[in-house]
Order: sequence, then C-alpha cells, then structure tokens
Amino acid sequence: MDAATVNPTSTAAITRCNRFSFNIAINANIYAPAIPGCQPDAAPSRWVNMNSAKRTEIFRRLCAASPAPRSELEYRSPFELLVAVVLSAQATDKSVNRATQELYKTANTPRAILKLGVKGLERYIRSIGLYHTKAKNILATCKLLLERHGGAVPQTHVELEALPGVGRKTANVILNVAFGQPTIAVDTHIFRVANRTGLAPGRGVLAVEKKLLKVVPEEFRHDAHHWLILHGRYVCKARKPDCPRCLINDLCEYRHKTQD
Repeated sequence: MDAATVNPTSTAAITRCNRFSFNIAINANIYAPAIPGCQPDAAPSRWVNMNSAKRTEIFRRLCAASPAPRSELEYRSPFELLVAVVLSAQATDKSVNRATQELYKTANTPRAILKLGVKGLERYIRSIGLYHTKAKNILATCKLLLERHGGAVPQTHVELEALPGVGRKTANVILNVAFGQPTIAVDTHIFRVANRTGLAPGRGVLAVEKKLLKVVPEEFRHDAHHWLILHGRYVCKARKPDCPRCLINDLCEYRHKTQD
C-alpha cells in the first residue's frame, strides 16, 4: 500500500502512549490494540484534544516535505495493487515487492493467477508470512472478480470487503491508492501516530479512522494516509520515536519525547 520516500531526516515524530502491541486479525484486517503497562497515559480521558490549527499545521508541514506521496508497494493496475495489499499483511512492503516482481511477470490478471492454482501461486509467495492462507484467499478473490465484476476490481467498500482476505483496511487502501478516494486506511503505524501525537486518539482502529476523517482538513485528506504511514514507519517508530529529527516535534502532544 512505485515508491514514496519521505526523508527520515526531514520528517516528523509524534507520540502519545508509551507502548502499543497489536493483536492482528489477518483475514479481517482488524487491529485490536493492547496497551500493557501504560493504561493511565493511554486512557481517552487523559488524551489531549489537539486543536484544529495544530492539525492543519501538521499536515501543511508533512505536505511540504513530501508533496506527492505514493504507496511503497509496486503495482501497475488496481488488481496488482489488490494482490500486493493482501500479501502485505504481517509482511514488509520490500518482501512483497520482491515476490510480486516475479509473480507479475507470469500472471498479473485474475484469470492468469487462477490458472496457477494454489501450488503454482505459492511458489512465488512462499517467502511471505502466512503464504498458504494468502494464496487461497487470492485465488478465491480472483474467482469472485471474474464471476461478479468481469475481472475488474470493484470501487466500493461493500464489494471489496466481500472478497476473501479483504477487510476494511485493505479496502481503504485500494479505494485511496487505486481510485483516488479520500479514505484513510489505519494500520499499526497510523494508529500509533494518531494516538501518540494526540492528532486523532482512539482505542480502536475504526475509532481512529472516523476521527481522522472528521479532523483532517479536506485539502489534505487524500494523501493523509501516505504521510502518516511513512511518518510512523521512518520517524515516529514503535520502539523509539526519532523526536529530535521530527518535523512536527513542537506540535506533538507526546509527553515522553526522546532527546537523541
């Protein structure tokens, strides 16, 4: 979810809770946060309600640092993106790109991948975690795409989430990246950044998504997903946020900023 690179020396670190661990339900793409040992700091009643001026300035700076962010997954069609996003659950974008580079040389349409069968598809993706389950889901998805959508990737939440292995997060990525809709797919990085910074705190992924859609200024909504995920991946990292090099350090509500 072609590469978008935000220079980690020029982007931001943001943060609001000490540690998050995530129980990941792959098939539904649901991230249920567990917050061991830091309940007081993470409780909603203790979260600071960031004002709209700060939120606007956060996105203004992220936009200035990366005016045209893009997914780090490599794809050339909505279908290739869909397969890549399904494969990316509990896997790095780099590992997915390595696998799909070879896969798409042989098969990059629903009909072509369906012809590979489970064993044939697994040969290309076995380096990725949960590859057996993902292979079965991708093949079932290809079948439904051909039966219900003429081989095309649908453009609604309901139709996308009816596909095996596609949950709300994956659907949001497809709608945003492939079709330009202003959705915000909340993964572990965005969940962490939204809570640490005070940008859009919430106990669950859906709560954070709804809050972000409400508070992110309309002019920044389309690219908000990319800015926040790249920020969380390269600057506001899980174990130790890189606050000294953070572009929005002075706007962040995190109370335990790192010094070096």
